[in-house]
Amino acid sequence: MIDIKIIRENPEMVKANFARRGDQVDIDGLLAVDAEHREVLHKVEALRAERNRLSKECKTNPEAREQVKAMKVELGELEAKCKELDDDIFTRMSWYPNLLSDEVPDGNHDDDNIELRKVGTIPTFDFKPRDHQELGEMLDILDTARGAKVAQSGFYYWKGKGAQLVNALFFWAQNHLINEGFTSFITPSAAKSHTLFGTGYLPFFEDQTYGLEGEDLSLIGTSEQTLIGYHGDEMLKGETLPLMYTAFSPCFRTEAGSYGKAARGIFRVHEFHKVEQVIFCKPEDSPKYHELCLKNEEEILQKLELPYRVVNICVGDMGAPGYKKYDTEAWFAGFESYREVTSNTNLTDFQARRLNIRYKDKDGSKGFCHTISATAVTDRVAIAIIENNQQEDGSIIIPEVLRPLCGFDKIEAPTK
Repeated sequence: MIDIKIIRENPEMVKANFARRGDQVDIDGLLAVDAEHREVLHKVEALRAERNRLSKECKTNPEAREQVKAMKVELGELEAKCKELDDDIFTRMSWYPNLLSDEVPDGNHDDDNIELRKVGTIPTFDFKPRDHQELGEMLDILDTARGAKVAQSGFYYWKGKGAQLVNALFFWAQNHLINEGFTSFITPSAAKSHTLFGTGYLPFFEDQTYGLEGEDLSLIGTSEQTLIGYHGDEMLKGETLPLMYTAFSPCFRTEAGSYGKAARGIFRVHEFHKVEQVIFCKPEDSPKYHELCLKNEEEILQKLELPYRVVNICVGDMGAPGYKKYDTEAWFAGFESYREVTSNTNLTDFQARRLNIRYKDKDGSKGFCHTISATAVTDRVAIAIIENNQQEDGSIIIPEVLRPLCGFDKIEAPTK
């Protein structure tokens, strides 16, 4: 949620920002309701002050008692009107996206994202490379058929050395972030609608959310939701910022409308696993920590020896809560293209305002925190490892940094 003061003071700038997103937002209508709300609120405050003044005379002045009774009725009506207008403002602003950085490029979809750099060497093969689905079946390390049998399409099993590989990847990535100053968490796998609203997943991504029937709970789509919600309605000490958190969690998304070659295997699924980075910081520091999270993402991919590129996300590919976003896209040999493996978003104070997360400095100054949410690794990084490190016989070479945790340096097809 954006600051209504910005809308009051710069309505044309806000309209232009929303127009870039293609959002039809009635700013003039909001301002009219806001003006009426402030007028009614002023009357409420004036009437309360007068009532309090007259209340002191009630014991000795019968006329004052009658006036206070009449004021109570009028005050009740005005307070009800004030709440009605406040609720109207809240409902309208709940659907407003975040403002955009001037550095966000124009564009309608991911083809319009701007490539910032490519890093690493794309692997070459003297054979036709297989995708991770085929390799996983050959090596008996990935089973989507039984995942569909037990759950439904979009669920899967890692098994044997495949499970050992992803476990090593997630543990190693968490240790990398801990060494960079992050605090490790294991969070709930479900969250209340208030938390999902506060983080911006509701109402904007309701169609991607698995709700639990009969409960005010949904399965999380990312531990960002539970890590940001951790400090809901709290006043943080300014001197403790930044707070840098990481968590490993399962993630659940409906992925409505996903199909075709791009969804083959486990690239786009209903349940996956992720190590997340979340940072709470002061407003002036969020650009710096946005870049820090990108540095961490790139270091991880470099140590895993995965070729990748970094892209600056265009306005049409930007989620409603985002102010500025980077993706890293690893090369997938089986798909013969770069594909997203991590995303990294500066959300400014959008989430903090919705969840009332503030900070207070020692001098008494206060403000809303800025938040950064960034992926470290997901299962997609594991399948990039599998596709890019494949050998002609289908075996997979394990990245050197993961070998001590895996306990092996190669995955080979089981002997029959």
